[in-house]
Amino acid sequence: MEPEEWLLPLLHALGQRADAELPDFSRQRAARWRRQRLGGRLEGLERLDLPHLDSLLGIEEIKHTLETNTRQFVAGLPANDALLWGGRGTGKSSLVKALLHAYAEQGLRLVEIDSQAVLDLPEVLSAITRADPEEKYRFMLFCDDLSFGSDDPAYRSLKSLLDGGVEARPANVLLYATSNRRHLLPRHFSENEEYHRHGEEIIAGETAEEKISLSERFGLWLGFYPFDQKQYLAIVGQHLQLLGNADAEGEWREEALRWALQRGSRSGRVAQHFARHWVGSRGLQGPG
Repeated sequence: MEPEEWLLPLLHALGQRADAELPDFSRQRAARWRRQRLGGRLEGLERLDLPHLDSLLGIEEIKHTLETNTRQFVAGLPANDALLWGGRGTGKSSLVKALLHAYAEQGLRLVEIDSQAVLDLPEVLSAITRADPEEKYRFMLFCDDLSFGSDDPAYRSLKSLLDGGVEARPANVLLYATSNRRHLLPRHFSENEEYHRHGEEIIAGETAEEKISLSERFGLWLGFYPFDQKQYLAIVGQHLQLLGNADAEGEWREEALRWALQRGSRSGRVAQHFARHWVGSRGLQGPG
């Protein structure tokens, strides 16, 4: 049997199977790209855990900037890809998911991909187009915890998406990525030797420029920073109020600081976790 006699029917069957499994975005607000041996597929998500924008405290300026960009996108106006970088627990991924909660009724949808799926971006975009041929929806490609190794080929695929390759990206697709790294790629001390001086200006070497250039291809570059002690305590107080707790700061202040010290971070996530601990543990003690 000639290879084409069995290969073509197999490819046809795989194509039909992929189309049959496409998400129904009229019913599902989010999907995940699942990599498989014989090509990936777009998998609709039924159960979502989406925070409210109002529950994300202490990042008002960043929240306003990204929400404005998202509103432009949902309205069919020009908008930018965004890189949200910073320490763990500072609200990066929660903000992206909260935007889906806020604008899903206006046609916003989310497709989650991981760092390795960046290599599949042409297939991901093709699947989105097949699932929404009439472009009824606006899609956030969401890559959480994006980072690359020094020789990772995936970052070149990302550069192509951000810069625009020969094949144009669908106008209804935007990329929001989060990362702990400001420049997405690891930095090495040896790169410092490549820097040189031109008059009063310090010029980066080729290796450093290559790494910096990737993150600069995002139109929005938003940094998330840990809170200082005063900000952290204020955020704890707001989370306690949201949980219906009216205890004075003097009652929980020292325990909240110990909680942050044990976790090595003063972030919004740590503040929220402490508030849950405080209210829950007091609830077990009963009134009085």
